[in-house]
Amino acid sequence: MRTWLSWMAFCTLWTCSLGVRADVYTDVSALVQNGQWAQAQTLAEARLNTTPTDPQMRLLQSHIQTGLGQTQAAMDTLRALTQSFPELPEPHNNLAALLVRENRHDEALLALQAALRARPDYALALENLGDLHLAMAAQAFARARLVTPQIARLQAKQLATEQVIRTP
Repeated sequence: MRTWLSWMAFCTLWTCSLGVRADVYTDVSALVQNGQWAQAQTLAEARLNTTPTDPQMRLLQSHIQTGLGQTQAAMDTLRALTQSFPELPEPHNNLAALLVRENRHDEALLALQAALRARPDYALALENLGDLHLAMAAQAFARARLVTPQIARLQAKQLATEQVIRTP
């Protein structure tokens, strides 16, 4: 009977801790969605002080860092996540998105390939890979036009590619 009561107490505490844990993610996510970056960062850091390897909170932390304009810190957080949890596609994908913003396309391509190795059916990474290929194509057409500006089809291809990129 004593063992059973101990087990029930453990289960109750464990269930309550799951509720608290879920609330932290919900609270941080809500703050992020409302653009309350500083408050979100405070909650995320508090959580990470107690569980520093929590991949979900570290991913949220990178989003907060991006929202605060701390792009390099966000990339560092995502790189560390990809090292700790290479099987998770989201950190690779999010890192790629930040790298694309800085026109670091070769690195972004590697990050997206890693995301797709982790999860080949990850639609967002596939979409981002397509967008990256389009951006790289537009750059290639622009460089080709610099070398041979008299070839009209290069301008048409560059403009068509850029139009596709601008389409939401």
